[in-house]
Amino acid sequence: MNKRIIITILSIFVVLLLGLSIFFFYGMSPKDKNDNTVLFTLNSGTSKLAIADALEEQGIIRSALVLKAYLLFHNKMNLQAGVYELKSNMSPKDILNKMASGEVKNDSITITLIEGRRLSEYQSIIANKLNIPLTEIEQKMKDQEYLNTLISKYWFLESTILNPEIYNPLEGYFFPDTYEFKEQNTIEEVIEKILNHTEQKLNTVKNSIVNSEYSVHDILSMAAIIELEAVTENDRNTVSQVIRKRLTKQMGLGMDVTTYYAVKKAMGDSLTLTDLKTVSPYNTSEMNASMAGKLPIGPICNPSIMSIQSALNPTETDYLYFFADIKTGKVYFSKTFEEHVQVQKEIG
Repeated sequence: MNKRIIITILSIFVVLLLGLSIFFFYGMSPKDKNDNTVLFTLNSGTSKLAIADALEEQGIIRSALVLKAYLLFHNKMNLQAGVYELKSNMSPKDILNKMASGEVKNDSITITLIEGRRLSEYQSIIANKLNIPLTEIEQKMKDQEYLNTLISKYWFLESTILNPEIYNPLEGYFFPDTYEFKEQNTIEEVIEKILNHTEQKLNTVKNSIVNSEYSVHDILSMAAIIELEAVTENDRNTVSQVIRKRLTKQMGLGMDVTTYYAVKKAMGDSLTLTDLKTVSPYNTSEMNASMAGKLPIGPICNPSIMSIQSALNPTETDYLYFFADIKTGKVYFSKTFEEHVQVQKEIG
């Protein structure tokens, strides 16, 4: 082979190498100079070659072929699934590094459910935060077929919640706490994430619940009253004792917080004589004789773990009455009706 042929072949090789290099560096350069945001979803199990094709199809990179060549030399790169917020001026290398580090789009939505609030309030918060129609949420939480699937899944849910006289079957079962959800979460996913957390909390007192003379539904019904009537642990434990003692004596609980729920009034509104006389399985007013010796048919709010523990661990006293000062949060306990009346006169 003469010298001229060798030079020609080498020249062609150099030109090809230069052309490939230019093509490679062009393909690995940003597609655009602008910083427009593009969302890219990397599903679990997707191959790297398929990822390259998808990036090109969505117009995020210049060449899938070049990226595939790059990936051949970086085959140990572990790309994590998720939704990524990419910029049109990012290079393919920057995109891969972002996926390798798992810098997924932060689309979490924080929802705080405050203790002592009603399920209806929680439903409104969920609807507003996650943009789910309120009617859809309300219907799902009353759907008998769906509720039965939940009863079969969670040990603390009993068929008792299916009683048609109960306003909201899951009232009392949404543990108050701060939760994080995704924009795309369904209402079923929201409900079950909250119930999973409720289960974790109730598991800490499961033995006490199982060994109690009361059902878990009754314990939560007591805890809901305690939540609204007392603030300190000592007061809650004593309110728990008053509730049990009055039930044992077949007395009406006589607790206004249940009347508010029965007549669907907000706490703090004025209760009328008609309200107190309302015949309802929620109204424990002593003017509703049908509820003597009975708990409300279900929880009237969603209680904290402290109130649940108090429902399970009443203080041993002889108190039969209490009066809660709504201004100070202090609770005054009495052994006789006469003492109770005197406290009411003094406190006002």
